Amino acid sequence: MGDDDGAHRGEASQLRRRLGCSDLREVPEARRALRELLRHWERPGGSEIAELLTSELVTNALVHTDRDAVLTATVSPHGLRVEVRDFVGRRPRLREPIPDDGTHGRGLVLVESLADAWGVRAHGVGKAVWFELNGGAA
Repeated sequence: MGDDDGAHRGEASQLRRRLGCSDLREVPEARRALRELLRHWERPGGSEIAELLTSELVTNALVHTDRDAVLTATVSPHGLRVEVRDFVGRRPRLREPIPDDGTHGRGLVLVESLADAWGVRAHGVGKAVWFELNGGAA
């Protein structure tokens, strides 16, 4: 992971993690690793939001692609960028959650409402779904 205290001193720090195919045990591990990366981040409540949104992107990649994925999180004085790259070209769809459908269909709705910016970009074989949270006060 490199220098985990870099963002505290004005440098960028990064987490990069390969996520195993359809292994949902990767979700809490990704949250734990992100929490460690963000332990000195100075955005009130930012770590909790970042963990939630990262969980959603990681879960989507593992459940909907049936392939490995790669999580990259970069924290700098300007904020946090989290990207989950998978190896399936099909783009995710933002959809209205169905009230009787439990928690399904709410991941990207959460990302859209809580992130300062988010999007999807083609990435060689597959795509990367990303979000950003700005540094400083929320």
